[in-house]
Amino acid sequence: MGNHVLLACGMAAGPLFTIAYLAEGAGRVGYRPFRHPVSSLALGRAGWAQTVNFLVAGSLSLTFAAGLWRAGPSRGGALLMAVWAVGLLGAGAFRTDPVCGYPPGTPDQPEHHTRAGALHDLFSLAGFLALAAACFVCALSGAAGWTIYSIASGVLFAATMALASAAFGGHGRWAHLGGLFQRVSLTIGWTWQTLLAVRVLYA
Repeated sequence: MGNHVLLACGMAAGPLFTIAYLAEGAGRVGYRPFRHPVSSLALGRAGWAQTVNFLVAGSLSLTFAAGLWRAGPSRGGALLMAVWAVGLLGAGAFRTDPVCGYPPGTPDQPEHHTRAGALHDLFSLAGFLALAAACFVCALSGAAGWTIYSIASGVLFAATMALASAAFGGHGRWAHLGGLFQRVSLTIGWTWQTLLAVRVLYA
């Protein structure tokens, strides 16, 4: 497989993932995008669609990481992108526990955490940390504009994801906006990955 195909996978992963979860969330009864996590879309009868979304995005991102390894500019960045991809695959393989009252009829916070839910959270956390770190590592391999953008993306991605995590845990007066914070964070992260792929592909 040509390296340009591997890198193109990195361009496609974010837009496809975003379109899929927005479409899924719009059609779910009781699902509130500003409040509920993207992962909660994997719950219920139609949850298979979000599971597939995680697995496709993870597979495309892992393929992209292989392209980065071949092309550079940073082997460390490529490894971190691979961890991000594995985090997505793990999030798809293990379903999250109900949270924030979704699916309807469940409590805001789970009374008992399942093993699958704990593994989902573990893979997700590892992936998020790896993507934030990749922003900083890859910032060192470009011109000043790319460096500033990558550092800003890493900081904002981590900050908004931390806000989302706190909100999903019921902490803070913005607890009802966890889904919004998470969507802002994912948009920042996926946009950075897409632009990284464009930059390396057309360098």
